[in-house]
Amino acid sequence: MRLLLDTHTLIWWLTESPALSIAARRLIASRSSSILVSAVSAWEIATKVRLGRLDIATDLAKDFAAYMDHERFESLSITAEHGIRAGSLPGSHRDPFDRMLVAQAQIESLVIISNDAQLDGYGVSRVW
Repeated sequence: MRLLLDTHTLIWWLTESPALSIAARRLIASRSSSILVSAVSAWEIATKVRLGRLDIATDLAKDFAAYMDHERFESLSITAEHGIRAGSLPGSHRDPFDRMLVAQAQIESLVIISNDAQLDGYGVSRVW
């Protein structure tokens, strides 16, 4: 299964947070899963660390690539097609980071691991 981690899912995985659901934890740990992390998550983390809203992820923002390598997660770049889709999505979800994750999940046929039920209105598969 090809899985796309929402930013909070990535952080909770790396910090071993009890907020991460058991189902999500099992899917991420499964050897049969391919785990992708979007470049938009790196951007979101760096932005929130800079604004002082995500101190727990300071080290992650400083060396994002090393964390991805250590976990054997694949980086998912943002393409022009992703950008057009994210900018064109209908609906009231205003978070640009989440809109990009939805666009990438739609285009790349990925399942999003997220606790954000608002994503369900976009026709993507979501597990939590």
